[in-house]
Amino acid sequence: MKLDELRKIRERAEAELRLRGGPSRVKIVVGMGTSGIAAGARQTLRAILDEVARRDLRDVVVTQTGEKGLAAQEPIVEVHEPTRITIYGEVDEAFARRIVTEHVVNGRPLSERVVEVREVRDDQPAH
Repeated sequence: MKLDELRKIRERAEAELRLRGGPSRVKIVVGMGTSGIAAGARQTLRAILDEVARRDLRDVVVTQTGEKGLAAQEPIVEVHEPTRITIYGEVDEAFARRIVTEHVVNGRPLSERVVEVREVRDDQPAH
């Protein structure tokens, strides 16, 4: 392997790590429990990571969690903002991309497939 190839691999890995941690304006959490994975959560997570990277959203963190107890609504995606947490259900790849585009980038939460919206108080941070 050449030095340039190794450098590109390192840059991709660093970009992936940046998406999963650090300071953020928005945190996106994908439910990756057994029922979520069976319902397509891997593809949902991949679509979100791809969309965030494609748009170079450096202030958005993408992470995963286990079962949320909502198997009938899987895949579950949570969008954590400073004042609220929006939980979407039945999130396929196309809808995941819409969440990033419309909710995260344009600041307009979607009205369909919403499982719950939780307001966050000042003394209780969203992420």
